[in-house]
Amino acid sequence: MVTDLVIGMAGAGGDGVVSAGESLIGAGAAQGYHGIMTKSFGSQILGGESSCRVRLSVATVPNPGGPLDLAVAFNWDDFLRFGAELPVDGRSVVIYDSGSGVSPERLPIVGLSPRQALAAPIADLSRASAGSERSKNAVVLGFLSTWLGLDKEAMLGGLRKRLSKKGPEVFEAGRRAFEAGVQFAERNPLARDLRLEAPGGPPGTLWLADGNEMCAAAAILAGCRFFSGYPITPSTEIMQFLSRELWKYDGAVLQAEDEIAGIGAALGASFAGRKALTATSGPGMSLMAEVLGLATVAELPVVVVNVQRGGPSTGIPTKAEQSDLFQACFSAHGDVVRPVLAPTRVSDTLPVTIEAFNIAERYQTPVVLLSDQELAQRKETLEPVDPGLFKVEERRRPTPTELQDYRRFRATEDGISPISHPGLPRGNYLAAGIEHNEHGDPTASGLVHARMNEKRIHKLEPLKRRRGLFRTLGDPEAPLALLSWGSCAGICEEALQKAHTEGLCVKLLVPRLLYPVAEDVYRDFLRGAQAGLVVEQSHQGQLFRLLRMFVDLPAGITSFARSGAHPIQPAEVVAGLREAALALQRVHALTLQPQE
Repeated sequence: MVTDLVIGMAGAGGDGVVSAGESLIGAGAAQGYHGIMTKSFGSQILGGESSCRVRLSVATVPNPGGPLDLAVAFNWDDFLRFGAELPVDGRSVVIYDSGSGVSPERLPIVGLSPRQALAAPIADLSRASAGSERSKNAVVLGFLSTWLGLDKEAMLGGLRKRLSKKGPEVFEAGRRAFEAGVQFAERNPLARDLRLEAPGGPPGTLWLADGNEMCAAAAILAGCRFFSGYPITPSTEIMQFLSRELWKYDGAVLQAEDEIAGIGAALGASFAGRKALTATSGPGMSLMAEVLGLATVAELPVVVVNVQRGGPSTGIPTKAEQSDLFQACFSAHGDVVRPVLAPTRVSDTLPVTIEAFNIAERYQTPVVLLSDQELAQRKETLEPVDPGLFKVEERRRPTPTELQDYRRFRATEDGISPISHPGLPRGNYLAAGIEHNEHGDPTASGLVHARMNEKRIHKLEPLKRRRGLFRTLGDPEAPLALLSWGSCAGICEEALQKAHTEGLCVKLLVPRLLYPVAEDVYRDFLRGAQAGLVVEQSHQGQLFRLLRMFVDLPAGITSFARSGAHPIQPAEVVAGLREAALALQRVHALTLQPQE
């Protein structure tokens, strides 16, 4: 029996691969197993290949896992299209449709032999039991429930929830296909025992959600009452969730004609006194740059979620990447500093989204929240959350005394001025993109412009001292350092654990606040570090380059980065740390050599 298991499946768009993955992780969560499910698609609008990866464990898991323990190829062409996203090694068990005609001894997986290859009549079983091939995924779920030791009733419950809306006859066909899969698996046990040990917690206590759902729910909890945006992969589920739910909280959702209108409407709602949100991805974020500048100069709070995907331009819409960090920090003309935050997992998306709203309201500024396709669309189990534990902040309103001579942009000690809204007696002011004085009157004075730049930038200084926006693990005195952010952080958490078991002395820093750069936090963390890695999913290593602008990184700290759609594995990070440690030994050996 095993305590941690990674299953990967791939097939054509109509094979129901993702639905099978959702049923699998749903059944696991219902039994009390922790898990993560990621899904990936081709970039076609309709059809094409699709895949999912499900990791189930008796303990909390920080990332989707490494090589597959069990791989299911509905067809080989589609499975192979995912390459490194569904890696197979010598411990893997590979299941594939016997209708492919491929011999188990001659699998089209170049350069390795899995532990076992089993040709299963997936399509034949579906046709014989359900009357068509449309129930192939139910057949595979029957396989998995048997081979993994999962509760069959829980798996059938997931099928019932998904298929009953299509009519009782559809569910009945799926049930028959599921039973056919169970019977086949009972007759054909695997060479490797992949049954999961019993979970530690009681069944039915874990939540199951994806990052986009969690972001939208957190926005409501933070007091957001207006959303406007334009649908774009992979952020659209945020709009869909809020369209269903926000009206219940006296809120409104506007589907705008484009991203420019989306952020413009959100900014207008903020001017009117409402907490506002918009969500997009990289191409839409490019269109929003000018209005983001308006939000900065008008000092209006608004939260912008950028669910990153592969770029530039249309790029790879359905794959994760972390290449929009420069865009989030610097896509503005003039001296603009705006906060940029990033969650690291689905459960982390709740507090980080609330914090984004709190920062926007407290400092009267636009805030960019950087998610990515994996984090936003993956499903993850999490412990139930008490909403009462979170503090929700509101913008500073003018007092009656301040309204006697209302100066919207009054110079205060902390740089934050009281903000009114239309209809507030004596609270009228001009909110425009042109530079202005304390009253909001346009000005061309270089002296006033310098003062306003200082006001807008200086007010964010306390944010850089918020050490609660950073997480550190490991020995603070360790000579090896890891830094990572977003969805890559979970990879480094597991790499840290594996490195410790090898005797490597490593520490890890995970920033949730990416910009403005908290120089003191990084200096304190890097004190004593002689080598290490900045791990991220971007070709240029954008966090590494950003840190070099503000922090004196030790010479041994290097970038570990690559483009998206090719996930980084914990074992690769450990190998990089091992090489860094060996390099330190070589340097030490040189210092001991006698001088000529």
